[in-house]
Amino acid sequence: MKKTSTRLADGRELIYYDLRDDTVRDAVDRRPLERTVTTSEVRRDPLLGDSVAIASHRQGRTYHPPADECPLCPSQGERLSEIPDSSYDAVVFENRFPSLAGDSGRCEVVCFTSDHNASFADLTEEQVRLVLDAWTDRTSELSHLPSVEQVFCFENRGAEIGVTLGHPHGQIYAYPFTTPRTALMLRSLAAHKEATAGQNLFDSVLESELAGERVVLEGEHWVAFVPYAAHWPYEVHLYPKRRVPDLLGLDEEARTEFPKVYLELLRRFDRIFGESEPPTPYIAAWHQAPFGQLEDFEGVSRDDFALHLELFTIRRTSGKLKFLAGSESGMNVFINDISPEAAAQRLREVASS
Repeated sequence: MKKTSTRLADGRELIYYDLRDDTVRDAVDRRPLERTVTTSEVRRDPLLGDSVAIASHRQGRTYHPPADECPLCPSQGERLSEIPDSSYDAVVFENRFPSLAGDSGRCEVVCFTSDHNASFADLTEEQVRLVLDAWTDRTSELSHLPSVEQVFCFENRGAEIGVTLGHPHGQIYAYPFTTPRTALMLRSLAAHKEATAGQNLFDSVLESELAGERVVLEGEHWVAFVPYAAHWPYEVHLYPKRRVPDLLGLDEEARTEFPKVYLELLRRFDRIFGESEPPTPYIAAWHQAPFGQLEDFEGVSRDDFALHLELFTIRRTSGKLKFLAGSESGMNVFINDISPEAAAQRLREVASS
């Protein structure tokens, strides 16, 4: 992998990740852009104890542009985009309309390929490995920013999810706090450790799932399963078998196997509802240990946390979505219409080719 860092016309950082070491990236952003002005602010809810990002400047962000005006495609002639070069393998840049900025963190866009009509599942194993290396590199770099406590790499896929740009891409949020989901896991981790004389909760969950009926696919270094208490109709958790706290902790064997396993999983997701259905909308979310202090979680260290990816769709059956209505949105109590065992069985049945 070759990494080349440059700046866009408004001062935002852009980084090319290339498969070839001899690739030259010297294209200049020719757009007449003024420096980005953001109004991002993090406010803490005194009743719930969580944080909310107020980012009113995002109302003016790009919304469903036609394909020939896509800002994530490479620049061609006088059609100038967020990527100055005429081609790329993978690229990361600071979001022009960030939810978090400055002392409130940072938001980046990750473009997986220059092919506008592709999806992540269309990538080659070599391309997926490059994206994995880019996620890892950005996790490392962002963790050193003084305002950053947790790094979250994710992909939103599909209009049903709310995606406003059709080009295959994901995002990275660098939060100035430990997110509520992660805090819940850490509290459960601490309680389990105390109640079991030091046993690790993630290890116990993984051991139980490996012995059960909800495993979807398994490699030498990775395992994917539908969790016992799945929140979503089709939800899969992908774990490395050797517990590590973040992407940086993966060894070479796990990195080498990941592309094959993840592509298989994504391709099965696209076949859940049959060939005649549109591509399955999904969210793919990496859960990593926070980089900040964990004094609020007594007895727990970063190394106790287990890196994992959660992949889920909001489609519950053909032509029908799972809406977060009264119980889910009002009380945060999920009601799942499909048993995790049935979901796992369906995901085992579907072929990826």
